[in-house]
Amino acid sequence: MIKAWLHAARLRTLPLSLSGIIVGTGLAAVLGAFDGAIFGLALLTTTGFQVLSNFANDLGDSQKGTDNAERVGPARAIQSGQLSAGQMKVGMWVVGLISLLSALALIYTSVPHLSTNAIYFYIVLALACIAAAITYTVGKNAYGYRGLGDIMVLVFFGLVSVIGVFMLYGEAFEWIVLFPAISIGLWSTAVLNLNNLRDIHNDAKMQKRTMVVKLGFQKAKYYHVFLISFGMATWFFTVYLLAISAMNYWLFLTLIPSIGFALHLQKVVQNTEPAALDPELKKVALLTFFSSILFAILLNFAPH
Repeated sequence: MIKAWLHAARLRTLPLSLSGIIVGTGLAAVLGAFDGAIFGLALLTTTGFQVLSNFANDLGDSQKGTDNAERVGPARAIQSGQLSAGQMKVGMWVVGLISLLSALALIYTSVPHLSTNAIYFYIVLALACIAAAITYTVGKNAYGYRGLGDIMVLVFFGLVSVIGVFMLYGEAFEWIVLFPAISIGLWSTAVLNLNNLRDIHNDAKMQKRTMVVKLGFQKAKYYHVFLISFGMATWFFTVYLLAISAMNYWLFLTLIPSIGFALHLQKVVQNTEPAALDPELKKVALLTFFSSILFAILLNFAPH
């Protein structure tokens, strides 16, 4: 049973979801605002939101018939019979409650740094994160079935994750934080786009109107090139500004993953078989995670 729940949790998706927290924390830490309790609770809360989203996605796609024999990629927990829909609903309630409690503990820990209005804002934001995690594929108006998943990933994985955690440390908004937030958001959206490119035929058949289904396979590949390339551009801009202003030229090492991104784009552009894109999801997710780790470490610990 434990193995079934771990399978449903899709642990391979966690590094990508934590990338924004790492980048936002790295930016706050270099200003002397690091707090281990806030960092730990932010990681726990984000993990909870991601697992909740994965549980809900498993339930929603199974209810709508999208998880069927024709679907490409790893079999889902309900689809494979490892868990029932009823068990998944209970799991969602449990993880949702844990995530909410973790989010409230995170906000409480950050209270000394926040105004009253900011506290209320973060409580609403936590509830919005839970709602977004569930309604991606669950419900009659699931936004994942209307092509809105991309913008939601950009907002929550990028802007909310990076900027939100940065300001939890008590830091006022800085424009420089916006650019890496955009990069993480775009690369996270690229992972979703790869997933939808892989599943284009089955999604179209099941009336799941993802951005890929709306654009068509070829145009969706061009869209993917934009997501990765613009993310690389804003990342380079961030690294350049920080390296020059702090005279920390070690930061340019965070551009190394760009080589991996370039090789990835070559494979996507040349691809003609959607199913063959499945291995690329892991590559982009790990490149994003590696970039965030490298960024936070070199920003704070590189000699300069």
